[in-house]
Amino acid sequence: MATPIAPRREAGATGRRWLVLLPPLLLAVLLPRPAAALVEGLYCGTRDCYEVLGVSRTAGKAEIARAYRQLARRYHPDRYRPEPGDEGPGRTPQSAEEAFLLVATAYETLKDEETRKDYDYMLDHPEEYYSHYYHYYSRRLAPKVDVRVVILVSVCAISVFQFFSWWNSYNKAISYLATVPKYRIQAMEIAKQQGLLRKAKEKGRNKKSKEEIRDEEENIIKNIIKSKIDIKGGYQKPQFRDLLLFQILLAPFHLCSYIVWYCRWIYNFNIKGKEYGEEERLYIIRKSMKMSESQFDSLEDHQKETFLKRELWIKENYEVYKQEQEEELKKRLANDPRWKRYRRWMKNEGPGRLMFVDD
Repeated sequence: MATPIAPRREAGATGRRWLVLLPPLLLAVLLPRPAAALVEGLYCGTRDCYEVLGVSRTAGKAEIARAYRQLARRYHPDRYRPEPGDEGPGRTPQSAEEAFLLVATAYETLKDEETRKDYDYMLDHPEEYYSHYYHYYSRRLAPKVDVRVVILVSVCAISVFQFFSWWNSYNKAISYLATVPKYRIQAMEIAKQQGLLRKAKEKGRNKKSKEEIRDEEENIIKNIIKSKIDIKGGYQKPQFRDLLLFQILLAPFHLCSYIVWYCRWIYNFNIKGKEYGEEERLYIIRKSMKMSESQFDSLEDHQKETFLKRELWIKENYEVYKQEQEEELKKRLANDPRWKRYRRWMKNEGPGRLMFVDD
């Protein structure tokens, strides 16, 4: 019975030895890989950049540039002529081109102070293999243009596009209002009272055609509409403070203003228990309706007065008002011929209905 126990003991001893050796093996894998100072694929490869240019590690920028110009003239593929007894790396046009590329790489490495520091550090600390790869490719693949400049130019371009787009929408709104009889008649009466139409006709009687006089009168009407009507919402007159660039610049100010406003709100209405003013009541109503500030401002004044009379800033009153609006919408849709046709189509031939046509 003792014979089969010996192999088990040996297996247990072998397993314990592996457990003892496992931490050193893992540590050997995780430790930085030892490497030679010159690595293929980094900088000048297995050649020393200082030796390629024929300068010492203490050479200055002027000496490095002078050595590069001399070697570049010597090994340039278009100007290279092998001399008798030339035993350098560029004895043939192909090898001369390789030598020229190597010289250019050495100069690009040593002319920049930061890259030269990384290269000198690699020569002094060859054991930090992965760190050298990281520094080399992080500098090589880094964007050549400052990211801040790209962001600034992009924001400015978007702001310019916003401004002209909003201005185009504003002019379209003015042109449309000039065709609405209600606003056109009012604008013409104001123009007649101020004598603008008569002046336009007198000025252009002998010099301008009828079409030019008509265009001038149209511009007068549009200018009066611009000055008398305050358009809000998506077609309002564009302002510089609404552009993305100015919104970003004013973001800290808006954030501080909001914090101050919120603290005052908490102190006045939650702690001291003051009654809401008209501005605060309209703000609560707008939040309940989930409308933006521009959308709420585009509403007529009589609508806002109705909201205040019905005390919609109180949650219970707003729920009743919301239910009434939904019921009214259902009644309008029930009496709408187009909605009736749509419901009939959904019932008889709507999506999901299978129909078979017998030929």
